[in-house]
Amino acid sequence: MVALSGGVDSSAAAALLLEQGYDVSAAYMKNWINEDNILGDCPWMQDVEDASAVAGTLGIPFEVVNLMDAYKTRIVDYLLQGYEDGITPNPDVMCNREIKFGVFREWALSKGFDTVATGHYARSRVRDDGRREILTGLDPNKDQTYFLAMMQPEQVQAARFPIGELLKPDVRKVAEKFGLPTAAKKDSQGICFIGQIKMSDFLSTYLPDEPGNIVSQDGRVLGKHRGLHFYTLGQRKGIGVASNTFKKSYVVVEKRKESRELVIAFDEPDTPNLYSNSCVIRQLSFTGDPIMERCQIQARPRYRAKSVDITYIPLEEGGARIEWSQPQRAIAKGQICALYANDVLLGGGIYVEIGD
Repeated sequence: MVALSGGVDSSAAAALLLEQGYDVSAAYMKNWINEDNILGDCPWMQDVEDASAVAGTLGIPFEVVNLMDAYKTRIVDYLLQGYEDGITPNPDVMCNREIKFGVFREWALSKGFDTVATGHYARSRVRDDGRREILTGLDPNKDQTYFLAMMQPEQVQAARFPIGELLKPDVRKVAEKFGLPTAAKKDSQGICFIGQIKMSDFLSTYLPDEPGNIVSQDGRVLGKHRGLHFYTLGQRKGIGVASNTFKKSYVVVEKRKESRELVIAFDEPDTPNLYSNSCVIRQLSFTGDPIMERCQIQARPRYRAKSVDITYIPLEEGGARIEWSQPQRAIAKGQICALYANDVLLGGGIYVEIGD
């Protein structure tokens, strides 16, 4: 079963599987339809039409699967609760675990399918012991394994990534070769499946404004904000406070939920609370065997960040302490730390404590 999103990547994935001789069917996951009329483009109807057209061109069965209730409960509620609690959740990572390889995979298995394929830029291979593992995509500019870091072992075994060995231009060539209507379609940007909607517009629809002061680290009031949930650590643009006379840019370094204070400082290497040497992650998820002992591996602190050598230290109370080989900028609670052994994805966890 191929999860067809209406984009070129999943379209090419379906074509490649068909070419390789697999019995392929496809489905579009209807997760969100922008029924609350949030400002922005939520082109789900166009995506359904494009996905259906791709399936028609390839001659494979196609249907639309309604997962809206599960998406609301597992992704939207998680997202809103996180921002309300003052952290920065990652819906894209959770969408893969809870929806694509969660309820959608369960639905596919119940229909008799063996595996679920997606258009992720990731690779997978079978180890000597027969278990499947996930590797980084061949295209370093498109690698999406970070978003797969919270997958469970049984999900990994049933997942396939047909385009992981290709560069993006080659994916479009595959779509062109098969005459797919999505071959020249632009890549989508947005909140998982919510579409072209600004996060600020989305949050303002569901969370009330909670104004407070924008303050310096020494307590001076520099301005006002609408609500802490509109900001994240490390943010430089859209703070609402102009640069000072020395033309130094401000950056968000702290969000104080109790006092509703947004703390900003100059964006410099020695700014307190901006860089950290360690962190604690919890809610660990491993794609294979859990890491039970102290070890030297790599971690990706955020999407598109380069992998960094770390010391991984399991904690007795659960979770792990991460010691970075070099200081990391603006690590935000609620975000995901992806763990690697070179190009093999080991798993991930959620930041709950940020060290000095």
